Amino acid sequence: MRRRALSLLPITVAAALLVGAAVWLVVISRENGTRAFYAAQGVLVLALLLLWLFYSRMVKPIGTIANGINLLREQDFSTRLAPVGQPDADRIVGMFNEMMGRLKTERLRIREQNHFLDLLINESPMGVIVLDRHDRIGMLNKAAAEMLGTERDAATGRCVGEMEGQLAQALGALSTNETRTLRLNNAMVYRCARLSYMDQGFSHPFMLVERLTDEVMRAERTAYEKVIRMMAHEVNNSMASVNSILDTAAGCIGDPDIAEALDACRHRCMMMSEFITSFASVVKIPEAKLQRTELNTFLADTRRVLESMCAGRGIALHVEPQAVEATVMADTVLMEQVLINLVKNAVESIGERGGEISVRGTVSPAGFVVEDNGPGIDADMQEKIFTPFFSSKASGRGLGLLFVSDILNKHHCGYSLRTDADGRTRFTVVFPR
Repeated sequence: MRRRALSLLPITVAAALLVGAAVWLVVISRENGTRAFYAAQGVLVLALLLLWLFYSRMVKPIGTIANGINLLREQDFSTRLAPVGQPDADRIVGMFNEMMGRLKTERLRIREQNHFLDLLINESPMGVIVLDRHDRIGMLNKAAAEMLGTERDAATGRCVGEMEGQLAQALGALSTNETRTLRLNNAMVYRCARLSYMDQGFSHPFMLVERLTDEVMRAERTAYEKVIRMMAHEVNNSMASVNSILDTAAGCIGDPDIAEALDACRHRCMMMSEFITSFASVVKIPEAKLQRTELNTFLADTRRVLESMCAGRGIALHVEPQAVEATVMADTVLMEQVLINLVKNAVESIGERGGEISVRGTVSPAGFVVEDNGPGIDADMQEKIFTPFFSSKASGRGLGLLFVSDILNKHHCGYSLRTDADGRTRFTVVFPR
């Protein structure tokens, strides 16, 4: 407003001088006669008419254009300029109003697109992490916060690699334009990528985290079920034929040494059948029949079975129920097999040197932890422990954890296996709420 008043100041001064001169002529003409007086009045009217024309043709269009510039500066795209009655100026006003309409439409379209993108990113099951130029988290969506096990506000402003968790450490180690598939110590599988986009001429990094656990597990299960069934069919049929031939041969030969050799062959065939049957049992796990189960009671009922596995090895077993009872939905028969396999793995890890195993119930969240003081899991094996048929033991078949993970998945439980900084290995199971 002040700038507009200053721009009109010269015109106002000129108009005041012109009107003053006309008035002065009128005063002088009254002293010199009637004709001169009327002539002076005509000059005054003509001056006023010229001032009005000058204002309508020059001052008013300039003021309108100045108003338009102020509207652009303030980004007020809703207001329109009124015509001033001057053809050239009205043409400019029309173009300005059309430009303002297009700017308003474009601005609204961009806002709608941004709102859609915000909704899409926030509700996407894929984790999205946007980093600033210092590699600190500028924004992350709900899925990414859940995968990292943190709150969105708490993660903002931190470096991904400085956060706790195996996934965060792996993300922090990614280089630009690198894509990597990770299998974590809780059997979760993620595909992680670090990419970048251009904004105002600068490259901004961001990360995408996609959960592949269900797809990978389905593909692996389909593959190993097919292989196991084929192996079991062929091996059992072959062993049955071989055993039949060995029985016939044993009845025809009276030499004790040969009979003993045939018995050894039959025993080996039986061991082979049992071996392949143990593989086949993995694909025959029944569906879980969930029912309300008191966690302390369940742990107490399995204690005697677990103690018998540690007897004679110098391994102390501690079953530690919680003071507050927790109720979970579980199939006690299948879950007992989980505990037996976990304690068996712990016993084999400790070996004959003695040690201790504890089975501890948890309340918040409800679940249990199997902990041992064995040699632990090497960092190189962390990503492989839940891979089908992988085993760190020379005589292992890689079935125990495969069996355990399948049952826990049927219960929709969360679980993880890792060796912590204190050197103790813990298998943690968390029941769904």
